Amino acid sequence: MKCPLSGQCGGCQLQDLSYEEQLREKQRFAERQLGQYAPIAPILGMKDPYHYRTKVQAAFGQDRKGNVISGIYSLGSHYLVSVHDCMLEDRVADSILSTIRSLANKLGIPAYDEDLQTGVLRHALIKRSSSTGQVMVVLVTASTYFKGRDLLVEGLVSKHPQIKSIMLNLNTEHTSMVLSDLEEKLLYGKTYIEDELCGLTFTISAKSFYQVNQTQAAVLYRSAIRMARLQSTDKVIDAYCGTGTIGLIAASMSGCSVLGIESSQQAVDNAIHNAQVNRIDNAEFVCADASAYLKELAKAKEKFDAVFLDPPRAGSDERFLAAMLKLEPRQIVYVSCNAETLDRDLRYIISNSSYYVRGIQPVDMFPFSSHVETVVLMSRVKEK
Repeated sequence: MKCPLSGQCGGCQLQDLSYEEQLREKQRFAERQLGQYAPIAPILGMKDPYHYRTKVQAAFGQDRKGNVISGIYSLGSHYLVSVHDCMLEDRVADSILSTIRSLANKLGIPAYDEDLQTGVLRHALIKRSSSTGQVMVVLVTASTYFKGRDLLVEGLVSKHPQIKSIMLNLNTEHTSMVLSDLEEKLLYGKTYIEDELCGLTFTISAKSFYQVNQTQAAVLYRSAIRMARLQSTDKVIDAYCGTGTIGLIAASMSGCSVLGIESSQQAVDNAIHNAQVNRIDNAEFVCADASAYLKELAKAKEKFDAVFLDPPRAGSDERFLAAMLKLEPRQIVYVSCNAETLDRDLRYIISNSSYYVRGIQPVDMFPFSSHVETVVLMSRVKEK
């Protein structure tokens, strides 16, 4: 299935390859990038690699006739490509975007113009749970109150009853960032939706990180926890823990004690709520800078059996890695969405410690793109 926007969008770099060929190409990439550390396990792909993105983000603009359109900016430019149907995006989310466009045009709600700094609608962020069907809509606007706002909300809920949350995020800044910290307002329902993953219930809020491919997220997390072979007596750190997904699943599956560390207070609040909802009392979460917190744990001579880290695309940093090595955990499980920064961090760990790579498992989280998610298990060399 060839996307008619493939030449403009730039989001699907492997559009011209069949899915089987994509998996072979990603396997070869993982072997080239990381094969010097250990043998690479066969990549774990999807049965159905279409419409998997349950988080959909769209920018608003106007066409030549003045109608509100939505889509994404072409790669490396500020040209808005109008998107009506995407082969990767969740179908429900695409339908909701269509309704927003229709209602905006009907109610006379204009798109925001960055150059003139006029108009209202800047972005829409839609999150959907593939397990519960619940949907959150975040409207990013240039003003908190605008003509037609209540009718827009009523129209969305009337046509899409699966919407359980509509949030407004005020963004008046000249920035490429979608969500702003200026003001957040609940327009309908709750401030969160819920998803079920690996047998647990997780809260998803407007700003909390949650994997966009929920089907493969379960594959990824189960792979990471299985590779760690945790025992009920183990003490585990979940660094960059977000809403606590990896840590809570590990605590539930193995009975180990988990300490989650995250710099976002909203994410930590979600993680604590998630632990309570799932009645998990062997996990706790703190809001802190992970590097500084691990350094203090090492000073206090705290002992941990495993550290899970799932950093952003930029990877970890030497401050965190050095602090983690001082803890001397039995094993490290590194979950990465960027093989280049993973390679850099593995080199640092190996050259500054006695750890070695025991296993590497690639997972295809983003079919039709060039990205590869990877789980790496590291252990300390046993002393003779």
